[in-house]
Amino acid sequence: MDETTLLKRITHNPQIFGGKPIIRGRRLAVEHVLGMLAAGDTADILLEGYPWLEPDEIPACMVFARRQAKIQSTATVHPGTAGSASTIAPRR
Repeated sequence: MDETTLLKRITHNPQIFGGKPIIRGRRLAVEHVLGMLAAGDTADILLEGYPWLEPDEIPACMVFARRQAKIQSTATVHPGTAGSASTIAPRR
């Protein structure tokens, strides 16, 4: 399945999680799926825990994250003023 088709599964709804990216309007945030994968959960575990989740929606989350990282890579990170926090400023 091509990326454009996969990304149609990722939606935004201001009524759900404050407009964070979610899967097909359901109460499952992309960041939650990515967090589970990062913690070592497998696609099978995700599909078992969310029976309505379709297998293609897991790579859709990863494509979404990759594209967001690409957008962020066009910004320069500068040291923040409070502790170890950082601020992001657009490149000029």
